[in-house]
Amino acid sequence: MKRSPLENSPLGTGAPKSGPLNTGSPKSGIRGGGRAAVAVALGSVLALTATACGDNGSGSAGDKGTEGSGKGEITFWDNNGGVRTDIWKQIIADFEKKYPDIKVNYVGIPAASAQSKYDTAIQGGGLPDVGGVGTAMLAEVAVQGALEPLDSRIEKSSLQGRLSQNLLDVSRAAGGGDTLYQVPTSANNGTLWYRTDLFKSAGLDAPTSWSKFYDAAAKLTDKGKNKFGFTIRGGEGSIAPALDATYGQTGITSFWNGDKTTVNDPKNVAALAKYIALYKKVTPSADVNNDFTKMVAQWDSGTIGMLSHNLGSYQDHLKALGAAKFRGIPNPTLDDGTRVQISNPVDGLSLFKSGKNKAAAWKFIEFAVSAAENSKFNESAGQVPANTDAAKDAWIQQAEPTKLAAEALNGTGTKIVQLPYYLPDWNTISKADNEPNFQKVLLGKMSAKDFLDTLADQLNKAQADWKAHH
Repeated sequence: MKRSPLENSPLGTGAPKSGPLNTGSPKSGIRGGGRAAVAVALGSVLALTATACGDNGSGSAGDKGTEGSGKGEITFWDNNGGVRTDIWKQIIADFEKKYPDIKVNYVGIPAASAQSKYDTAIQGGGLPDVGGVGTAMLAEVAVQGALEPLDSRIEKSSLQGRLSQNLLDVSRAAGGGDTLYQVPTSANNGTLWYRTDLFKSAGLDAPTSWSKFYDAAAKLTDKGKNKFGFTIRGGEGSIAPALDATYGQTGITSFWNGDKTTVNDPKNVAALAKYIALYKKVTPSADVNNDFTKMVAQWDSGTIGMLSHNLGSYQDHLKALGAAKFRGIPNPTLDDGTRVQISNPVDGLSLFKSGKNKAAAWKFIEFAVSAAENSKFNESAGQVPANTDAAKDAWIQQAEPTKLAAEALNGTGTKIVQLPYYLPDWNTISKADNEPNFQKVLLGKMSAKDFLDTLADQLNKAQADWKAHH
């Protein structure tokens, strides 16, 4: 199983084998001017690297740029260079065929270094005209004045009314406010994988609701025969699925109530406690150390009923079990059908304010996120298209897990809890600070309430700090 850049993200939710939606900031624990100072300190060294790569970017964040003639050359940075190079070159070839008076200079940036590459160019010059910017880094790039607001451009374009409203909402929230700085291209979604053969033998309905999920987890467990109803993620990347299960059960739809987080709302505390109580009762004890690789491999061994991961593990399940033995559906709903889920990282394209040919760069974005090209891109990446017309294409209809994920993400009945990707300390809080605490909760060394109260205290302080500097 190939490790995706998303598995290194602060959420660690997993991704299709070729896809990064989230590349996390390496400076997440440094506040305010400290982040800029780090970028400046590294600037001279990294700027030399950028020049050597021949980026031919448009300028630094302070440049206002111009609309230009809508013709000539533009530079595009791919934030997952290497993995996505081939598909982007196909899209560029299609674009240059339609617009022969525009040449796109492609620069592939490895996902792990995309954040530092943008930071260096913001400080020292060399920004592209257009680039891939995931939600994990969006606010940090936008707050430095590097990105062009896109709301009015979309309203006047062929993309108006053709992009998933839920994904647009994620992009706006990740940008730190109500302004859109990213046109979403792709998304993943939480998926509950379940063994259809085991469910059929036990006479169980599909685990479409949380009550059916808990019922199935209990009935499919036979510890004496080493059979378990569920596998829970206790190791690296554990916070996102825990929060998804928590908010999904309570129906609370906002991460904030004023300036205070809702993570430790009494309803959330009760929901998390119920979820954690599954450990060792209906799950293997080894789950306390499971990252996504171990968890997926364990489920594919064939003795566990359900697994909460995402679309990225589909091919692994197919190879291990065969198509007839499993399904992938969106995470459970409340009994009344209400679907609440946390926001997954979203990948997208941004227009840089310093660009000298914004008109041509916008044509490229509009073309790349058109139905045909967005479908082509996401079929290659194994992700859900942001373009709702692309989401209706045949390849999605033939892949049920992706089809259901697209319907959930695009559905008006889906309520998405926007995680605070914009907080500089989000990476540190959601990984280094609290993954070890989550393991303590599983092992009975910390209560669900204490865990969520600790998380809430850190988040409230980070939110107050962010507001003070913005």
